[in-house]
Amino acid sequence: MDRNLALELVRVTEAAALACGRWVGKGDKEAADGAATDAMRRMLETLNINGTVVIGEGEMDEAPMLYIGEKLGSEDAATKVDIAVDPLEGTSICAKGMSGSIATITLAPEGSFLHAPDMYMDKIVVGPAACGAIDINATPTTNIKRIAEAKGCYIEDLTAVILDRPRHEKTIRELRQSGARIQLISDGDVAPAIAAAVEGSGVDMLMGIGGAPEGVLAAAALKSMGGEMQARLIFMNQNERDRARDMGIEDFDKVYSAEEMARGDVVFAATGVTNGDLLKGIRYFSGGAETHSVVMRSKSRTVRFIEARHHFDFKPVF
Repeated sequence: MDRNLALELVRVTEAAALACGRWVGKGDKEAADGAATDAMRRMLETLNINGTVVIGEGEMDEAPMLYIGEKLGSEDAATKVDIAVDPLEGTSICAKGMSGSIATITLAPEGSFLHAPDMYMDKIVVGPAACGAIDINATPTTNIKRIAEAKGCYIEDLTAVILDRPRHEKTIRELRQSGARIQLISDGDVAPAIAAAVEGSGVDMLMGIGGAPEGVLAAAALKSMGGEMQARLIFMNQNERDRARDMGIEDFDKVYSAEEMARGDVVFAATGVTNGDLLKGIRYFSGGAETHSVVMRSKSRTVRFIEARHHFDFKPVF
């Protein structure tokens, strides 16, 4: 895959973030998500790719654009890719003006992504320093002890990010009893999963049950950063099992690694919408705005953080 495509993706996430940034704090998550989705789609259509959305905004009859199976780019393009997108990860926190919402996308050669249904996924994520220390089948206490040993620190020095949901009450209680610090988030676990792999981010681990599509996006980034992720699909009913089987999933108990969820040469990009541990949010000034993005490529393990100033008089698309 052309390495310049990674930098082209930054323009895609910047466009989405700039479009939905105007909706931060306005209490309308549907409008924010719609603005991001529309802008991302328009920018994707300008890329020289023959792309298929495998993780998007929903099924064809549920989403007006960026739906699963949608074709983007040009059918004549030589580069055939699968596309996984979340135009606005953290719609609720964007609408409330809270921390951690991002616009994100990842591409890989055709057939490289786990075609994860829109369902739950149990996840545990750490950065390079703790690779080999985690086991999704072990208790939270065992995992946090192993992470502390791998990083050469006290458990009390570690921070675990967990979605603030009733299903995590036992995990939260156990980790607090172990001495670890807990950072609860209300929505959006892609950004903190990536932050766990960034030295100095203040995040050492992400743990708990979130969305499966978001798990694939996080896996693409973790693979590019040398972090480790283990994940397992959580089935709530027979319908979810049937949908997973239709997408080619046969082993319902399988524990997936980042490499198994995002195979081959993967490129990933994200732009901050609101401030978070990973990225700064959109900052507007008279006639323009500043964005903060990250772009990475698994083949070279190159990770770039990009700050950009956009002047709207010269960018008529905005």
